[in-house]
Amino acid sequence: MDIDVKLVGELVDTQFPKWANLTIKPVKHGGNDNRTFHLGEEMAVRLPSHKHYEPQVEKEAKWLPKLAPHLSLPITVPMGKGKPTKDYPYVWSINKWIDGDTVTQDNVDLNQFAWDLAKFLKELESIDASEGPRSGAHNFYRGGDLSVYDSETQEALDKLEGKINVKKCKMIWEQALLSKWVIEPVWVHGDIAPGNLLVQNGHLTGVIDFGILGTGDPSCDLSIAWTFFDKSSRRTFMESMDLDKETWKRAKGWALWKALITYENKESRKVVETLMNES
Repeated sequence: MDIDVKLVGELVDTQFPKWANLTIKPVKHGGNDNRTFHLGEEMAVRLPSHKHYEPQVEKEAKWLPKLAPHLSLPITVPMGKGKPTKDYPYVWSINKWIDGDTVTQDNVDLNQFAWDLAKFLKELESIDASEGPRSGAHNFYRGGDLSVYDSETQEALDKLEGKINVKKCKMIWEQALLSKWVIEPVWVHGDIAPGNLLVQNGHLTGVIDFGILGTGDPSCDLSIAWTFFDKSSRRTFMESMDLDKETWKRAKGWALWKALITYENKESRKVVETLMNES
């Protein structure tokens, strides 16, 4: 589906006429699940790119206003929910814009950022999750049991025989599958990746895109230890999170699964190499 400025303008004009005079332009760094556009200086329009992602709009509208007061950093705040039309068939949203640059390894001190991120995740995990949405198809099983991706991982390993150390990979994967989260579910963001982490002046200043939010095992939010941090900042992150070794085994499993199924990407190959060097 071609989601462009013209379509977004028509949706805003007809459903939110009070904002019809605001300038619309694509954001610099957009995601795959949703197409995002600036709406003036203080808002963003977010439109699911496929029906699979439509439930995320409802979920964010319900839960993010409840989570935000408990967090010390700004997160996505829904300001309006749009209806489907003949030209765009999904529910969509208007959210408050959060200033900041997408984090890179060059615009932060990695150790400081590791501490900042750990602080945010610990705050998120401390919020009462007893009534939150459990892991499932709605969030691609983030927070759930890694075994749901076992066949996919095994298939990837079979294809990569001779290209990587399959024996080491299987050891990491099997250790992850044997480990379980046995206490009460906690909130998980589900997609803790650089594109969803905003920084200013070297510090984490905002977290966005809670589309695969859920409750369960926090290990899915920790794979960034191997996908982004270097050895020193990885240690800082792990020490700051202060979680048991079993949780980190599952976190490694999450990192490995994603890297294996996207191994054709340069960054994924680097993740596999990092995991191999630490095993």
